[in-house]
Amino acid sequence: MIYIGVTGWGDQDSLYQSGIASNNKLKEYAGHFPLVEVDSSFYAIQPLKNVEKWVNVTPASFQFVVKAYQGMTGHQRGEIPFDSKEAMFGVFRESIVPFSSANKLAMVLFQFPPWFECKRENVDYLRWCKDQMQGIPLALEFRHQSWFSPKFYDKTLSFMEKENWIHSICDEPQAGLGSVPTVLKPTNSEKTLVRFHGRNIHGWQKPSAGDWREVRYLYRYNEAELLEWSQHIGKLNKDSEAIYVLFNNNSGGDAADNAKQFVKLLGIEYKGLAPRQLDFFGGI
Repeated sequence: MIYIGVTGWGDQDSLYQSGIASNNKLKEYAGHFPLVEVDSSFYAIQPLKNVEKWVNVTPASFQFVVKAYQGMTGHQRGEIPFDSKEAMFGVFRESIVPFSSANKLAMVLFQFPPWFECKRENVDYLRWCKDQMQGIPLALEFRHQSWFSPKFYDKTLSFMEKENWIHSICDEPQAGLGSVPTVLKPTNSEKTLVRFHGRNIHGWQKPSAGDWREVRYLYRYNEAELLEWSQHIGKLNKDSEAIYVLFNNNSGGDAADNAKQFVKLLGIEYKGLAPRQLDFFGGI
């Protein structure tokens, strides 16, 4: 099975009719794709009422990739707003219970920052995270190139396989230590995650201070690039039962269009999507 979607549903303007209320966007989004990444959980652990709503407005087969809270992955500077790291992980686990109860939790994504390099204390922390998450499916994405340097390449993949981490395979600019190569190796026989960050190397290396996120992910994949990836996905699917594909090139509104293009290139017709709203004259 191949699930395709985008990171976040709020900014995908090409999917929605003009004037749609923000609280109706996920329901409409679920008429186009069977998968989405929840990014808001990175910035704040979400209250149960939000998660319950998201679960209730999506079809039974819909899947969520939930991004781990920034305090759990070391992105947050300063003190965490919890009594302890254990308490932080506990609150996060509780927040995702509705996803799990509805069989809609594909995985939790632990994306680590560019300064999280390959060294013993960080390997120990990965083991600790795994224990704290108590058997919840977890994907692992690195941003420091050392994990896939010649010295650690095989050891990193072996560690992920042994610890049952789902590999989050990246397509991103190759911009030195703050990026990782595309490593087409599943580490979990059930699930593999693929995330398309775009190939805007200039924006990746020298983002502006105020709008760095808008610059970094400004990229539109062309058909040749997606065709190449269609071959990669086919090979990955032989070693991993389900492939979850997320387009994160959101800055210019390209993610949803590229995701639809990729669905078409792969010849996928999803069943069980949410019914879409018709245009005003759609029935005529």
